[in-house]
Amino acid sequence: MAEPIRAGYVALVGRPNTGKSTLLNYLVGQKLSITSRKPQTTRHQILGIRSETGWQAVYVDTPGMHKDGERAINRVMNRAARAVLSDVDAIVMVVDRTAWTDEDERVLEQVTAAGVPVILAANKVDLLADKRVLLPHLEALSQRADFAAIVPLSALREHNLDQLDAAVLELLPAREFFFPEDQVTDRTERFLAAEIVREKITRQLGDELPYATAVEIEEFAEDAVVLHISALILVERRGQKRIVIGEGGSRLRAIGTEARKDMERLFDQKVMLRLWVKVRAGWSDDERALKSLGYDERG
Repeated sequence: MAEPIRAGYVALVGRPNTGKSTLLNYLVGQKLSITSRKPQTTRHQILGIRSETGWQAVYVDTPGMHKDGERAINRVMNRAARAVLSDVDAIVMVVDRTAWTDEDERVLEQVTAAGVPVILAANKVDLLADKRVLLPHLEALSQRADFAAIVPLSALREHNLDQLDAAVLELLPAREFFFPEDQVTDRTERFLAAEIVREKITRQLGDELPYATAVEIEEFAEDAVVLHISALILVERRGQKRIVIGEGGSRLRAIGTEARKDMERLFDQKVMLRLWVKVRAGWSDDERALKSLGYDERG
């Protein structure tokens, strides 16, 4: 008798900076979620669709769950992360090696309260100086909750991802695929272009502009040979605008060059990218402004 076709939604959750977005990108074999060393780089829910023979896992990458801050953008990101938990078939909770913080504990409380199976993924194990500490740590974590599986892995090195696949497959219900086999995300190309620009800003500026930038795509048009993209970078103060532009426009050019290269790889064609910087005071603490920029519980 043939094995049933399986399909389901799987949330990737965890505190900021545990490597959820890197994991999503390797699971689906394509860069969908932007990454950086800066915590809370991910601001939106992003679906990454993994289709294999006989099964489809629809991964939902979520913003890192963290202590609610005073700014509206913190509250919106937390709501986006929490909203997905009750609507999935399984949860992969991603933690950083042998670290366990109060934020990890808060995430665990929320995922166990969701009432769906939870896989614990201990990411970045390749960075452990002494691998002998890992097994005792995982055994201690197994006492904290009734995990469906505990998988040590390295998303960046693609280590043990097959074990995670097997654990996820066990939890997928027997049902038809949700999406065509060749679809890898529910997001538009305009959204992905904006996220690429934001990634390059985050990587270039580090901690200089924590939540002060957002990106709007104003033009996304294709002629016979070139994809023309115009992106508006929003900041909150004039001083931040000067930082993004840099001396003689040097930093903005560097952001544009790196973003264009990624876009050409993603869209598989030549890209003409134009960037502008505009001051929009208070956008990150205004829920109405955030909604107009695409930030809400859905992301």
